[in-house]
Amino acid sequence: MRPSTAPIAGFACSARTDAGRRRAGRVALRSHRSARTVLRQLALAGLIAALGGCGLLPRNAVPPELTAEATLPDFPDVRAWAGKPSPAMERDFEQSFRQESLDDFPRGADGVIRYPHLALSGGGANGAFGAGFLNGWTKTGRRPVFKIVSGVSTGALMAPFAFLGPAYDGALREFYTTTASRDIFAIGSVLVSLLRGDSLADTGPLASLIARHVDDELLAKVAAAHGAGQRLYVGTVDLDAQQFVVWNMGAIAASGRPQALELFRQVMLASASIPIAFPPVFFDVEAGGRRYDEMHVDGGVGARVFLNGGVFRTSDVRARAGRGAGREDIFVLHNGQLIGDPSPTPRSLRGIALRVLDGAGRSAVIGDLFRIYAVALRERADFQWITIPQGVDLTGVELFDPAQMLALYEIGYRQALAGPVWSVVPPGLGWEHTTP
Repeated sequence: MRPSTAPIAGFACSARTDAGRRRAGRVALRSHRSARTVLRQLALAGLIAALGGCGLLPRNAVPPELTAEATLPDFPDVRAWAGKPSPAMERDFEQSFRQESLDDFPRGADGVIRYPHLALSGGGANGAFGAGFLNGWTKTGRRPVFKIVSGVSTGALMAPFAFLGPAYDGALREFYTTTASRDIFAIGSVLVSLLRGDSLADTGPLASLIARHVDDELLAKVAAAHGAGQRLYVGTVDLDAQQFVVWNMGAIAASGRPQALELFRQVMLASASIPIAFPPVFFDVEAGGRRYDEMHVDGGVGARVFLNGGVFRTSDVRARAGRGAGREDIFVLHNGQLIGDPSPTPRSLRGIALRVLDGAGRSAVIGDLFRIYAVALRERADFQWITIPQGVDLTGVELFDPAQMLALYEIGYRQALAGPVWSVVPPGLGWEHTTP
């Protein structure tokens, strides 16, 4: 779950908002350390690292020459590198048209079948906005069954619930209105972590939270939806290969393998593991007849939001499946703000760095919106996106503040009930809106 920013996230190059900077001191206080003490520890650790270097933790990384052939034992076709057509993912998506029913994807009066796709962005605690929006969308009676649901970071945590439809709206609401920082991570000694670890915080609480919500019953329902022609994709980043990876979560769930539940949870955790702030997630793989490990981190490192990562072209696959007259409706739900409220930048190394990273993060989201828009134009698909309005205060008393998250949930809920009103072009091309 991607935080907007925090003391740990600032050093992980994933800071998002001024609100996060105000939360940083509070998180430090909750860990029984003053902000000044934490900064002294970090400065000392930085000096020691500069003088002598930090030790390396052991690992069994895939040799560079074997990176392209690394596969997961028993799960050879459940993932692909973004930007490269994947025959396995294409075949699976083509199969989805033979599996779907007219009840889920009915033919319109014009003879055209509409295929709604939902892309969920990162945003940490701001995912409460998306959870509220989905609940409100259900209330309007116009929320469709999605052909594809994709997510990264907090969007990856939301994606299985959104994929399974209104029956899991209650679970989404609970997840994003009752979760506190202690349910996501634990911070020990920052100095020890810098010198001897691979992260500043422990995500054991998040792994436990995922395990409580993602159980055998949910996995079976994801498998059933996959068998009915829907597709669920989650993104991570393979740091070794420096590649964005698209995971076919429905294929994992439907595999029947005894390790499927563990792998499903592992991918979700990886997609929400902010590098440096949170420990990376390792996947055991095979390459060249030997076993190795791959290091994966938050999918937001590669894309703040994505559709299918370019692993197949939907119109080509639809045509081969006999659905050439179909059409996609692309909906992008951004769990953040594209325009922040102006405020003075502190004249300090940290203050300037955080503000630059904040701006870079917003720019990355805009770039992703343009990328998806370009795909929509090529595929002659409809394109709609929505974001948290400017002026909404994202500040909470802690990084994951249930009270603040409930407020964001209500904003998303009311915004959906009001229309919803979607932007139909990326920012900078105009602000035309539509209410589908």
